[in-house]
Amino acid sequence: MGRKRVGIVLFEDVEVLDFCGPFEVFSATRVNEEKRREEPSPFEVLLIAERPGPVTTTGGMKVLPHHTFDLCPHLDIVVSRGGLGTRNELKNPSMLEWLRARAAEAETVTADSFRSVTVEYGKHFVKDGRVFTSGGISAGMDMALTVVADYFGGEIARATARHMEYPYPESDARRIVIKA
Repeated sequence: MGRKRVGIVLFEDVEVLDFCGPFEVFSATRVNEEKRREEPSPFEVLLIAERPGPVTTTGGMKVLPHHTFDLCPHLDIVVSRGGLGTRNELKNPSMLEWLRARAAEAETVTADSFRSVTVEYGKHFVKDGRVFTSGGISAGMDMALTVVADYFGGEIARATARHMEYPYPESDARRIVIKA
């Protein structure tokens, strides 16, 4: 199996951990842990934005995408994150059209907010066919580890979590639901 190309979509006011967490999971994955330094990740991770130039996150970090929508290569996995910035993007026809088109051709789609996706906020992440959803900023890391397990098996995903010194999500039970 060749490398899988992952496109993580950026937009103004994206939450840092929302995209950096999955970026780290996918880029830290190795099929052969013993050759961690010699072999690349089985995922090629790209940051994608609508326009060229820096994207400003909720905390003010400036991030340069690898590609714009117009110049983006084929993606096997499309990662669309949530957070407060999505409120504006839900009214952005360019974003919605691009995501619709890319989601139709991708093997796997991860999302937080789409009209056709219902996020179950009582759960940390959910897999439904080729669509993975998560609710919460840190849930994206668990979701990304679940995608790794889906492609390369649980042992590879667990090794990735160990390398990151991050607890592997044995279930979606980590989700903290506060009831008033």
